[in-house]
Amino acid sequence: MSMIQIIHDSNGAPAFVVLPYADWLASRDRQENLVPNEVVNLTFDHDWSPMRAWRERLGLTQAEVAARANMTQGACAQMENSAKPRRASLKKIAKAMGLTVEQLDL
Repeated sequence: MSMIQIIHDSNGAPAFVVLPYADWLASRDRQENLVPNEVVNLTFDHDWSPMRAWRERLGLTQAEVAARANMTQGACAQMENSAKPRRASLKKIAKAMGLTVEQLDL
């Protein structure tokens, strides 16, 4: 059983929560792979790949993502339009956009 401690401010309102480090890590790990509703909507409303939906949401161009991933803009465009990019390619793009592979692989 995990123990937490709630620290209140001077008005008595909850201000901080102290919890075991392992619980915090587990919570953080679950949150890292979340996909915002906006990305899901872009994917389905526009029939875009998750890669393009994330790129658009982050305000990046294909050229910017390609430069960060050390690939050509054409290769980035091809991956963005691919039904199932290779896992190694997804890793490069995820890292370039500051995401996890799981966030790109809806």
